[in-house]
Amino acid sequence: MSYKNALSTYKETRIKTAGQGQLIIMLYDAGVQQLDQALELMHLNETDRKDPARIEKIGKAVVKTQEIIAELMASLDFEEGGDIAKNLFSLYAWFNRELLEGNMKQDIERIASIRNMIEGLRGAWQEIAASSVSEAANHEVAGISITM
Repeated sequence: MSYKNALSTYKETRIKTAGQGQLIIMLYDAGVQQLDQALELMHLNETDRKDPARIEKIGKAVVKTQEIIAELMASLDFEEGGDIAKNLFSLYAWFNRELLEGNMKQDIERIASIRNMIEGLRGAWQEIAASSVSEAANHEVAGISITM
């Protein structure tokens, strides 16, 4: 099995076995990674001459992030989440508008601002996921006691 196939299999298994909170964290991670790539290329375009190939790669990275945000929007449960879900939906919609504008204008500050906010949300979800795991570990599990 080649390295690329092994890596792909690992990622697929990781996604299939992750809990909902972990999946959201993975989406945030992917969004931050895409925006980091876009920002790096944008900085290169500022210091060097603008390269059309770089501009295309920037656009693809920003669009991938917008797709990730759309996935986060689709994952919201408005019945269970109430006002938090509504507020996140509004925030995600704003992220996508800002990314669209930032991509069209090649605005580093706008893209960096959204990247930092996504990273902040990722940190909050990481704390939520960690506290959920520790709470679950502290609960007693009802079951049958088998002794030998």
